[in-house]
Amino acid sequence: MNEAAGASWTPVSRVRAHEQVMMQIEEQIIGGELKVGDHLPSERELSVLLGVSRPSLRETLRVLEALGVLDIRRGGGPDGGAVLTGSPGAGAVEPLTLQLALGHFTHRELVDTRLALETWSCARAAQQRSDEDLEALAAILERMDAPDIETAEFNELDTRFHVRIAEASGNALTARLMTTLRRAIRRQMIDAYARLPEWRVTAQTVRAEHHAILEAIAERDAERAERLVREHITSFYATVPVEGYQGAATA
Repeated sequence: MNEAAGASWTPVSRVRAHEQVMMQIEEQIIGGELKVGDHLPSERELSVLLGVSRPSLRETLRVLEALGVLDIRRGGGPDGGAVLTGSPGAGAVEPLTLQLALGHFTHRELVDTRLALETWSCARAAQQRSDEDLEALAAILERMDAPDIETAEFNELDTRFHVRIAEASGNALTARLMTTLRRAIRRQMIDAYARLPEWRVTAQTVRAEHHAILEAIAERDAERAERLVREHITSFYATVPVEGYQGAATA
């Protein structure tokens, strides 16, 4: 069992103990004392090392498991206990998604961040895309072109299109950030379309712009892809009544 015995544990203050436990674990991950695959000490041992009660420690471990940081393996033996994981599980909570959805950042900050991510992603995707990327993007647009498509599905496919471009950039972190951003604004986007008197007219414009972006990526024209996605985002927020977003985007 690869237990993180060399990590430096110190007793924590009784005030907000679970937060300090999380802070210690975070610091040791950042400092390289803990790494993916390491087992934390047993619950009994760790509670003594940190000077916290086992219920407090258990609460912290449950939070870290929900965040996808730990994999809590039931049972004893070398494979049991709390193990640092390299990828979040299917039920992992994304803290940034919740912060965005709860309005911890302004709409201007959100849109400007989206512009920065998407313009970079489109330019890089134009340079790096594979035939598989193009086929996947074209398949998404084909589904978006369905005449009887409804707003919820249209928005899901719209999200998938933009995330798939980020994936085509070859940067996994950018793709993850794009997924987080779009998940956070999902409800606002659906509601915005629902408020449009003729949402299919707007959808037709969005589809046409998507096809133009894909064409630029297919032709490896990074400059045009970047310009088109910037115009796509800024014009959308200028014309679609997304609450709090009007005028937020910068050209």
